[in-house]
This record gives sequence, C-alpha cells and structure tokens, in this order.
Amino acid sequence: MTSMTSFLDPAQSDHWHAVNDGVMGGVSAGAFHFDDGIGVFSGELSLEHGGGFASVRRAVSPGVLADSGGIAIRVRGDGRRYQCRVGTEETAPDISYATNFDTIDGQWLDVHMAWQEFEAVRRGHAVPDAPHLSPERINRLGFLLADRRAGPFCLEIASIRAA
Repeated sequence: MTSMTSFLDPAQSDHWHAVNDGVMGGVSAGAFHFDDGIGVFSGELSLEHGGGFASVRRAVSPGVLADSGGIAIRVRGDGRRYQCRVGTEETAPDISYATNFDTIDGQWLDVHMAWQEFEAVRRGHAVPDAPHLSPERINRLGFLLADRRAGPFCLEIASIRAA
C-alpha cells in the first residue's frame, strides 16, 4: 500500500480545511490538527439552526490513487459513524463520493473501503446521474460527521493509504 499523507510534519496540517454547517447557517465546529504524528478531526456537532455536520478535506494529486482498489485508513474514534469522502475533477465541487465507517470508542481500527462502496452525494442526498467514480481523477479527500447526535466528537487518523 502506498501512503497518501503523513501526519509527522506539522506544516502539512495547513493542507486540511474545515467545511462545517456554517455554510448553511449551522453552528457546528470542526477542525483538524496534528498531534504527535496523528491527524485529529475534532469539534462539536450542533443541530441548532438547521445544522448537523462537520467536515475536513484536503487536496490530493490526481493520479495518486489511479491503480488502487480503494483506500485504507487506521483510525481511533469515539463510537460514532463517520464518512470518508473523495471528489474528482470531473464533478462539481459540491458533489462527493462517500462511504460510511463506524468507530469503536477508544479503539484503533484498520478500515478498508473499496471504490465500489462510494456513492455520489450532494448535501446528503444521492446523485444518481453523477459520473462513475474514476480513482485516477480523485483530487480531494476528507472526512465528515453528520450522525444527527449533538455533542463533542474526535476522530484520530494514524494513516491514509491507497489500497
């Protein structure tokens, strides 16, 4: 497996950007930082003002996932269900390909997600007429929490690899 990103260089944390429900009037707060070689997506999910999601994403070089069958991550979560999301250069910025994964509170897990598991979505709704996901065209990757449970959250990410 080829590593896609490293959480060892704190300067790399600037490549991750939060996109929270404030874009639609919500007040959830999610952010990303590095902590001793681990990427940490954390914050507070709020359902107020029609909100209910927090996300982070980063750009990836198109082609880096071209020969892969999916993505593998090593994570330690808080018992909540998260989404892994990717986007391509051939879709609108508000369309992502997403799949869910569950975490176990305080336990490290190795999660493998095959490209066939990812479905095109826009604002939480399926986009059946979206182009087929082409791994060679993936140009962004991220994580989202939208489980409709208000409160603090934390997802630690030790590695992200092409699988």
